[in-house]
Amino acid sequence: MNPVANVPIFLALTAGESGAGQRATARKSALIALMIVLFFALAGQIIFRILGISLNAFRVAGGILLFFIAFNLLQGRPSHVHHPTREEHAEQLNKEDVSVTPLATPILAGPGTISTVLALDGSYQNYWAGTAMTFTAFAAVLLITLILFLNAPRVKELLPQATINLITRMMGLLLTVIAVQMAAAGLTGLFPGLS
Repeated sequence: MNPVANVPIFLALTAGESGAGQRATARKSALIALMIVLFFALAGQIIFRILGISLNAFRVAGGILLFFIAFNLLQGRPSHVHHPTREEHAEQLNKEDVSVTPLATPILAGPGTISTVLALDGSYQNYWAGTAMTFTAFAAVLLITLILFLNAPRVKELLPQATINLITRMMGLLLTVIAVQMAAAGLTGLFPGLS
């Protein structure tokens, strides 16, 4: 989830909409992304138990997935996991409502976000405290995203593309560190001799 770098994507996807339409799309996509995050924060551990997936295995897989997303951000390229392909993008532009897909998912709450939610959620001793802290953190990021989307035309004017590129790369660096930490925690959990 990269609020600043998603502003140009939001503007491209909502280019044919009025100002009121863009604001409605921004609110709807943020709300749906928030519901996705809440669902996985609340039910993620239960789904793991039902499917027999260990948190450590998921941390390794999520760390690898997040690393690829972060690596693409460091290179200044959108991740193919996180952003729709050109064909998917063109198809979405022909549809009236882009708030669910591709905005809410995969752009705002895609595989990387869901992996991070599940890994963070499971890293707390107290289930409810972990769920509350994880959800609150992602809700804060989504609130920032919503504010930027609601003011997208002004943000685009204020921030030159070079600044957006710099922020994207800095987010990529931060996500790389989070990805490595997530995978390392999973590996030491799976193979205690590594610690």
